[in-house]
Amino acid sequence: MAKEKDKQSPRPALAVDVVEAGGRTRKGWLRCELDTNIEFNMEKLASYFFAAWDPTVYDAFLVAAAVEFADRTLRRPALLWQREFALHIPVHDPSHWNTPRVSETLKDALVFLTGDIWHVTFYRRRKAHGRPQQGHFLLPQGTTAVMPFSDGLDSRAVAGLMARELGEKFVRVRLGTKDYDGHLPGKRPFTSVPYDVNAGAKKFVESTARSRGFKFALLSGLAAHLAKAGQVIVPESGQGALGPALVVVGQAYEDYRSHPMFTSRMEKFLYALLGYTVRFQFPRLWYTKAETLKKFVEECDDGSSWKDTWSCWQQSRHSHADGKRRHCGICAACMLRRLSVHAAGLQEPREAYLWEKLDAPLFEDGAVGSVPDNKKQGRMRHYAIAGALHLDHLASLRSSTANAGMLKLSGFQLSRALGIAETEARTGLDRLLAQHETEWKSFRESLGDSSFVTQWSAAAA
Repeated sequence: MAKEKDKQSPRPALAVDVVEAGGRTRKGWLRCELDTNIEFNMEKLASYFFAAWDPTVYDAFLVAAAVEFADRTLRRPALLWQREFALHIPVHDPSHWNTPRVSETLKDALVFLTGDIWHVTFYRRRKAHGRPQQGHFLLPQGTTAVMPFSDGLDSRAVAGLMARELGEKFVRVRLGTKDYDGHLPGKRPFTSVPYDVNAGAKKFVESTARSRGFKFALLSGLAAHLAKAGQVIVPESGQGALGPALVVVGQAYEDYRSHPMFTSRMEKFLYALLGYTVRFQFPRLWYTKAETLKKFVEECDDGSSWKDTWSCWQQSRHSHADGKRRHCGICAACMLRRLSVHAAGLQEPREAYLWEKLDAPLFEDGAVGSVPDNKKQGRMRHYAIAGALHLDHLASLRSSTANAGMLKLSGFQLSRALGIAETEARTGLDRLLAQHETEWKSFRESLGDSSFVTQWSAAAA
């Protein structure tokens, strides 16, 4: 497979050779060097290997890092989603990684998640990786569940609800930059991603980053294995877990990053790799983000901390005004946050957003005055239109007979992925969509008929 484009196929292609420092790279393959493009932090590794060193788990981290490097290196063309990758990765036990039960379940998870074609092969490392120094990390006895934990609203709310339900049997797997367990005494396990990925001299060019779902699911599954917990709690509410797969934008492939159809594939891969059963659970799948937020505020002592969470997809350099970091306020994630805060009966200051006024008649007039005129058009406008229409289309799914077949298929697929009756899956899906429709209509009414959000939604009807 040649770099950039295979002569036998119109889709872009990239071959990545992951090598140890000083190792040779295959001719025609892109070099990805350990300790240069993929850097492991021994202290962060120790937060995972607090009990015993497991080379297979370390190799799994490396696979996640290599997938991320490849995914972010090759740009998707404007009119074609699918790309093709070949990865050659050094591991401690290639005979295990190359067995069909491991390699095929890995490929199945990656192909389904990203919509790309993946060829992954493994070879023996020249030198075993050094063991991190084991520290004294506090892991509660009898841990039953772990949860990937970020700066997001769903993440904070569900973590609070699960901690209330399970107490010390529940452990967070930190995926963001801040440590919200920092006030607790002693070192906590799983507080940081144990590696960094960088492009080297060149910058990464692809931003869709579907492989993030693989990274988060794999790190959570490995943490569950190391903690001897049988469950991974997926914090996303129904709009975030199912919405991106139900409402697809343009020529894009369905987004399954937090979908049960993807996590069921990760369960099979983790069992093939580790011989350990991990189940991904979705306690808020049939509920909206607003319902999850409301439950958190009403039932948890730290319910007011939702205001400190971050939802915006924009990079921080694009989300500043008057010297303060703000949510952009108009991407799909921000739109859903604002809808959810309203539906939960809560309030958030307009100053939390660059686009302070969603009730403005013109998109440009909704932004804070310090936003330059050139940012009020082009990419930001496209993000806003996509965000509003995604929520609007999701709200209209039940009312259109054209979607009946798709929803029936979705119910069947969810029943298979979750191991429940098809009637139960369809009832849950219908309930979620009906609640989202109610919340969206109420939110639009609160903005008024002259709002640019309302106008865009009406024009798309």
